[in-house]
Amino acid sequence: MAWPNPFYRRTPNTRTCWGYTFELSDQHLTPEQCGPLKQSYDTLGEEALNRLNEISPPPRKDLPRGTSKFSVPTNPDDTIRDQEKEATKSAPRDLYTILRDHAETDEVLQRFWREVNTVPDWVDWEQIRRGQDSFYRYGGPNLTGLAYQSLLGGMGAARVVETLARTGGFSTKVARGRLFETTQHILQCTKSLESIQPGGDGFASTIRVRLLHAAVRNRIMTLAKTKPGYYDVEAWGIPINDLDSMATIATFSATLIWLSLPRQGIYMRKQEIADYIALWRYVAYLVGCPTDHFETPGKAKRMSEALLLYEINPTPTSKILANNIIKCLEGQPPGYTSAEFLTASARWLNGNDLCDELGLMRPSAYYWALMAGQCLFFCVFTYTYRAVPSWDAKKIAMLKKVFYNVIVHTKYGLKGEETKFDFKYVPEYSTITEMGECEEEKATHSPVEIRNLKTIVIAVGVMSVGAFVAAKVASGIVRSIW
Repeated sequence: MAWPNPFYRRTPNTRTCWGYTFELSDQHLTPEQCGPLKQSYDTLGEEALNRLNEISPPPRKDLPRGTSKFSVPTNPDDTIRDQEKEATKSAPRDLYTILRDHAETDEVLQRFWREVNTVPDWVDWEQIRRGQDSFYRYGGPNLTGLAYQSLLGGMGAARVVETLARTGGFSTKVARGRLFETTQHILQCTKSLESIQPGGDGFASTIRVRLLHAAVRNRIMTLAKTKPGYYDVEAWGIPINDLDSMATIATFSATLIWLSLPRQGIYMRKQEIADYIALWRYVAYLVGCPTDHFETPGKAKRMSEALLLYEINPTPTSKILANNIIKCLEGQPPGYTSAEFLTASARWLNGNDLCDELGLMRPSAYYWALMAGQCLFFCVFTYTYRAVPSWDAKKIAMLKKVFYNVIVHTKYGLKGEETKFDFKYVPEYSTITEMGECEEEKATHSPVEIRNLKTIVIAVGVMSVGAFVAAKVASGIVRSIW
């Protein structure tokens, strides 16, 4: 239940956490079941990464420093040769291409390649296609939910933010680019059936993300061995462990369905829910994540509820990363929205309790009204287009192009260069993300906020006229009777 229901009948199993109420059952994950998942991870992906690094050593900027096996050579001749090799390289290293080209020449890579290219029996491609369409049918509300609840609200996960903080990818200087890269991956996974099938763009990006996770995990674990205080494996688990991966898939699927969309007044249909969960179950398979908890919508919902109950526990690091996200988006394209409206969006979707713990400001009633206007705008257009199949199809096709163009091809997006998810944010002993300020020029007005203001004014006007007419009719009926 995303919004409080005065008629909800509470039982001894009723749980309310961060504004969400549900019934805890024996089918939900327990803390004891979560424990082993924090220590297990994608071992095959890490084995594949190690072999790829041997076949094609990463450039110096990607290499672990210090005492690792990739430390800078002490022989001057070796250093010169390495520099000459770097100078001849014309493009970033693409691990997916190296994997594909060497898949049949190495036993480990062959095993990895065959696994990801083997389509599980439970995959129904027509269902996957419908799941992709569902993302764009609710495109605006979905992107809003991904930004302000799945990502920003997800910063309340105490263990996960310790890994994110050590990559430096959520400082105010680079966080917006990081958001665009994540969105590119989601859009590639949903743009067409061919894209997510073996060999497609979404398939390739997912494999790149899997190998990137292995690189981050390996790097942090290497640093933790040489400096034990750097990362607490016992308290936080292996970096990017199985539970973390399951939580990420859940935030892209179950959290949107049962939290983000309902809090915006949007409710997916039963078949759409099943299709959308099926899509992300397949993505989970490709990224090396356990898939059993995405077998049915009910299982996915229960898993997301358990993670919300047990894993969301904001820390000072959570506050830093959450506020950095607000600061890096403030006054920036494509929305040019103010910090107050961004915070209102976060509070609308996550609730005041969680946002207070994340240290977010309290916006005025004006910005709450703007957020209400946005929800009304989304509801009117979403339900109207959904009701007419031909309109629905045109809207889906249009949003596929618009979203990808905005995120990838615009000058304020990725500038036409699709990310290959290379190892850009390399953890170091000194890399701990700190609170920062956006250094880019900020817009002074936002077309999104103006649109939302117009929507709420029109809605209030319509309701006022309706109330006036109803009062007149009621008055006339009363006079006719008496």
